[in-house]
Amino acid sequence: MENQSCVKIVTEWDIVAARQLGRNMAKELGFGTVDQARITTAISELARNIYLYAGQGQICIETINEFGKNGLKIIAIDNGPGIPDIRKVMEDGFSTSGGLGAGLPGVKRLMDEFSINSGVGEGTDIQAIKWLR
Repeated sequence: MENQSCVKIVTEWDIVAARQLGRNMAKELGFGTVDQARITTAISELARNIYLYAGQGQICIETINEFGKNGLKIIAIDNGPGIPDIRKVMEDGFSTSGGLGAGLPGVKRLMDEFSINSGVGEGTDIQAIKWLR
């Protein structure tokens, strides 16, 4: 049942395309409107981070089935500058762009599973899963 689609993030319009793809896949899988909104918001945050901090990258969304549960996995990958202090960016209120600082901690709260790998000069790989209830 695994099915993956990706959107390259280069312009702000690509953020919109990634959001739309996520919403459509979430709806197809059977997520309710509240979880669709959570997934869409998480994708928006991740795509915007790629656009702002890495310049380009991609958002991949795939349907998954593990242990008899269906879900949606969001993968955000870039080859940008990387995150020097992951613990710091995961603090509520921390922002390097003057924003609200709800970004990655917000994504973690919106989704059921969240992992981040980043190396300075190597880029960042973030994966988040929302399970269908």
